[in-house]
Amino acid sequence: MDQTHETYIKRCIEIAKNGLGNTRPNPMVGSVIVHNNSIIGEGFTSAYGGNHAEVNAINSVKNKDLLKEATIYVTLEPCSHYGKTPPCSDLIIKNEIPNVVIGCIDDNEQVAGKGIAKLKQAGCQVTVGVLEQACKTHHKRFFTFHNKKRPYIILKWAESSDGFIAPLTKDEQKPVWITNVFSRQLVHKWRAEEQAILVGANTVLQDNPSLTVRDWTGQNPIRIVLDKTESLPQKLSVFNEEAETILLKETSAKSICEALFKANINSVIIEGGTKTLQKFIDENVWDEARVFIGNNTFGDGTKTPFFSGTLISEENILNDTLKIYHND
Repeated sequence: MDQTHETYIKRCIEIAKNGLGNTRPNPMVGSVIVHNNSIIGEGFTSAYGGNHAEVNAINSVKNKDLLKEATIYVTLEPCSHYGKTPPCSDLIIKNEIPNVVIGCIDDNEQVAGKGIAKLKQAGCQVTVGVLEQACKTHHKRFFTFHNKKRPYIILKWAESSDGFIAPLTKDEQKPVWITNVFSRQLVHKWRAEEQAILVGANTVLQDNPSLTVRDWTGQNPIRIVLDKTESLPQKLSVFNEEAETILLKETSAKSICEALFKANINSVIIEGGTKTLQKFIDENVWDEARVFIGNNTFGDGTKTPFFSGTLISEENILNDTLKIYHND
């Protein structure tokens, strides 16, 4: 593989991350334009309804004449259909960019090779599959949504050092904090990055959470509450006007995912109690688990979910430990 191609696709991935949390349900694509081994333009996907990455990259090039001798790099195959914006493949052709290097094919049926075919037909030299796995991982939410017909699912919980996510009893209707303030801020950052957050009715009744982004700057996720009896009091914080709330009566993880897919939600953090988390684990409907371990002990209480996954990272956040697992 051409090391130069890999260098520029890596750059595409890095700048694409600027769109995290804003582009949904569109993929967060990154694009770089190179002329004589110099970057002359860069762009990433704008907030939904705005420009795609290739458009922003082309617009950023000051001397448009250079495009006729340039290479455009992109993490995902340029679109070939009309959505909220015109096809990016048409724009590349219109600007007579001769070389196109693509990280991975978009297997969404609306694209699925059609963008590449259009570019080749117009005479572009197209290279596909540069850092393909890295690009697929970067676009994990998008590919999970289109290929598995469900959101990308992140399980998240905090547990005491003796293995409980909540004490046996508590005095107030609010969370008992296991983690420190920096870990909690990180959780709010994660909320801003995903489209929705899901909890069970029991967590809402026990803790009265608002499930918003308070310690970070970003969009509040859509709040999904499992409430099969539709009996939750409207005075609870999840019903305030800070974010949209959807109530679901579905009881299985697969039926919950079907409802979320129909609602066009492409990623969700499951923050609800052990019962809700275990539901997704038992039905094997999850992609990632992010587990905080505090240094306090409860002695007794609600046990942590039982699961198995591949540990991919571990780090300390002051006195907390954060472990991230993938479901293989």
